[in-house]
Amino acid sequence: MDRAEKRELVTGLNDAFSNAGSVVVAHYAGITVAQMNDLRSKMRAAGGTVKVAKNRLAKIALQGTDSASIIDLFKGQTLVAYSEDPIAAPKVASDFAKGNDKLIILGGAMGSTSLNADGVKALATLPSLDELRARLVGMIATPATRIAQIVNAPAASVARVIGAYARKDEAA
Repeated sequence: MDRAEKRELVTGLNDAFSNAGSVVVAHYAGITVAQMNDLRSKMRAAGGTVKVAKNRLAKIALQGTDSASIIDLFKGQTLVAYSEDPIAAPKVASDFAKGNDKLIILGGAMGSTSLNADGVKALATLPSLDELRARLVGMIATPATRIAQIVNAPAASVARVIGAYARKDEAA
């Protein structure tokens, strides 16, 4: 890799770290190419990216970003997973780590907040942005349905009473 390629990689990583909602750093020693491709495809489907970069270049790319506090995590064979959605990268990385003991989550960052491995796993248990939106819409729609039922209830009650009197008169 020549200087121009390194400069381009550092610039691309710096932009990615600046725009990322969350960043996850993990050791990947012993993961096969097929497993790495599987992780990359799962991350891509969730809206994230997995990169393997030299630690020195990743540290340079982190300088000047909100995630600069995680520079110390870059030791050994590390990969970086990041996404704009703060939940996507930690969720996919944690799920993959559960099924593959070769992926060891070291920590990460969410904005300017540095996270340890337990923090990343806790972040992964939160619902995604789409799930939260669905819950919010459900909570908003439920009261509207109840209001419609309450408004219609008196008319239905009156109709049932009139129907009961009509049946009573027919029987008599």
